[in-house]
This record gives sequence, C-alpha cells and structure tokens, in this order.
Amino acid sequence: MNELLTPVTIGELDLPNRLIMAPMTRSRARDGLVGELTAEYYAQRAAAGLIITEGTQPCVIGQGYIDTPGLHTPEQVTAWRLVTDAVHRRGGRIAVQIMHSGRIGHPCLYPGGELPLAPSAICSGERLYTPKGCWSTRRRGR
Repeated sequence: MNELLTPVTIGELDLPNRLIMAPMTRSRARDGLVGELTAEYYAQRAAAGLIITEGTQPCVIGQGYIDTPGLHTPEQVTAWRLVTDAVHRRGGRIAVQIMHSGRIGHPCLYPGGELPLAPSAICSGERLYTPKGCWSTRRRGR
C-alpha cells in the first residue's frame, strides 16, 4: 500500500492518511467573512489527512491583505463554523492557520486608519492591493 495513504498519529491527532493540505491565501472573504463557497472548497478536500486553512487574522490590525478571513468577531466565528461543519460532515479534519501579517498591513485596511501593529516600524516596501487599487507600503498613511 502507498505509505502516503496509511494512517498516522501526530501528537494527539489521529489522521487517516499522511496527506496534509498546506495553507494558501485565497482572498475571497468579503469583510473578513468566509462563506458557502469557502465551505465547499474545503469540503471538497476533506479526504486529506489534515487541512490547514488559509491565513486567518486574529484581530483587525492583524490583516495585511484585502478579503482575507478573520477570526475575531462572533460573525467570523459563526462563518467558520459553516466551513468546519462541512469538512467534518465528509469525515475531514481541519485546523485554522492564525496569521498576523505584522508590518505588511496598511492603514487603509483598518477602522480609523490605524497603523499596523508589528515588532518593526519599518515599512516592508511591498505593494499592497486595496479596494481602491495598488499602494506602496513605503508611503505612510496611504
């Protein structure tokens, strides 16, 4: 038998096979909320031994990209329940990847134009796509 398809125990987690779906940024969560298409996407992959979700911000100023999901409001928790329930119905296992983007964030993503929360005040210099277009993180306040 193919060893990839044999069960494995990792810590206290018993997996039906050794296939682990790595996290991928999907940028499809309007207002930080995952929806029915996200539930379908992950449920279709429930045969993997373990699914690790896309990066999910733990707080508003942890967001670094538009349309990424959050897990810091009751509405977001409820929305993720739709996803986890869909995966569990198909016998799958799923874990959320908590991702705080640090300095890659931008004030246009936060209420009141707050500055990103990070261990460094130095801008990343990367481009950031916002609802209004592309901005350079080299410029403060834009």
